[in-house]
Amino acid sequence: MKAVDHKCPSCNASLKYNPKEKNWKCEYCGSSFTLKDLKKNKEKFDRTKVEKEVEKVDTVHLDEYSCPNCGAKIVADKNTSATFCVYCKNTAILKGRLADEFAPSKVIPFTKTKEDAISAFKKIGKGKFLMPKEFASEKNIQELTGIYIPFWLYTGKIKGRVSGKGNRVSSWSTSDYIYTKTDVYLVEREGEFSFHNIPVDGSVRFNDAIMNSIEPFQYSELLDFNFSYLSGFLAEKYDVEAKEAKKISIDRAKQSCYSHLSNTTYSSFIPEEKTGEVLEEKIEYVLLPVWMVNIKYNEKLYTFAMNGQTGKMIGDIPYSKKKAVFFWIILFAICFLVLMVISYFV
Repeated sequence: MKAVDHKCPSCNASLKYNPKEKNWKCEYCGSSFTLKDLKKNKEKFDRTKVEKEVEKVDTVHLDEYSCPNCGAKIVADKNTSATFCVYCKNTAILKGRLADEFAPSKVIPFTKTKEDAISAFKKIGKGKFLMPKEFASEKNIQELTGIYIPFWLYTGKIKGRVSGKGNRVSSWSTSDYIYTKTDVYLVEREGEFSFHNIPVDGSVRFNDAIMNSIEPFQYSELLDFNFSYLSGFLAEKYDVEAKEAKKISIDRAKQSCYSHLSNTTYSSFIPEEKTGEVLEEKIEYVLLPVWMVNIKYNEKLYTFAMNGQTGKMIGDIPYSKKKAVFFWIILFAICFLVLMVISYFV
């Protein structure tokens, strides 16, 4: 199968998307292009025909492609839709992977650059005395990669109802006694709630807790999908089906609905029954930008991820056992010397 990259209309060098300038800039001749310019040159960018049958490499669903720049072989798994050539470092966009039912409707382009991600990575480890030195090595820093991750966005309206017991406590006092009265009521609350763009990670290989932690994205900045936005980044296609994502979204919407209804009743309300009905719904497949690196330390993987649009970040930081032992030895020595000085004067 052929892989596709974007060529500069001026010098035919490879183009990459520039998050800061929100355009495509050639690193060789310095020319800049807008999406409109690229569409005018669609014979170079959008008319590359991709074969539907791929050459199987082995039994773990790896496919082989030819780099359009240097001719080297690119190996990718079944869910990768944009990758890099390991020889010339050019982007390889596997258009056939994002066709038909796998074609996203929208995309949020990167606004944070790799330099922004590196700065955030260094910041999260700043002041962490027990962090291993090799964890923040230049090699690990340079492995930070921009990835377009598939998401399902659910929009719908839920009619919810909760019922249960609510207590209202009142008290008063006389000169001799303090009285407390507890009234118990049967409480029923219901309402309709609209939900817009509830995100569900569409790839099983990415940790859902991490993806949830770097939310929210600014969905008002969603743009119509175009392959050109993938230039210079990796991309994945979904392997979580819309039906499964919809179920997760509805469950989240219902729990939010029940929580809101319960919180607007008595402070000591105890819900006994909850029901929810879906009135209308829509689900949309999009690609969202994330900077990420996985670092292996002491046989354990630690993940750093940053929202490629807003800059919100999350990171797991390991601690060095050697540094911890050294720290406790120094602390013990200081405490021992202080006690010796105190006992000497006493």
